Amino acid sequence: MHSDGVASRSADQRDQRAEKDSGRYRNGGAQLDAVSLAIVEQLQEDGRRPYAAIGKAVGLSEAAVRQRVQKLLDQGVMQIVAVTDPLTVGFRRQAMVGVNVEGDVESVADALTAMSECEYVVMTAGSFDLMVEIVCEDDDHLLEVINTRIRAVPGVRSTESFVYLKLKKQTYMWGTR
Repeated sequence: MHSDGVASRSADQRDQRAEKDSGRYRNGGAQLDAVSLAIVEQLQEDGRRPYAAIGKAVGLSEAAVRQRVQKLLDQGVMQIVAVTDPLTVGFRRQAMVGVNVEGDVESVADALTAMSECEYVVMTAGSFDLMVEIVCEDDDHLLEVINTRIRAVPGVRSTESFVYLKLKKQTYMWGTR
């Protein structure tokens, strides 16, 4: 019985490697081939790059690129957004907040996700159950968000704040694998 489990795991691992080697990746049901991955990389370099230029780079027509980009957007594989430096658009305070939770981490994560100041919410393993990046207008706003809103969420046991002093790097150009 043990050897059957090992054999099926090995077969599964071979299938996963073959899928990866063939240029296909899965993301919650979305299958990305090498051309779609190349389109994503083109848009990571410049989100305003014309579809005709992308098509030339990846070997498709402008219309085919437009259709693929729309499919990637519809599947939630990517977003095309303007990334700003919060300081230049009126937000003077950013912080990462580590949150420890009693009970259901998912429900706390959902409550924090609903707060407009919470730009990034991730469930983690380690010292904190959640890491939450918040963007605020000033220190008073930061205090209000942490003290009266985040700490008031049922299940939040404790928080630890890491206030940003200076933003040195913020990119979303990790490419694809």
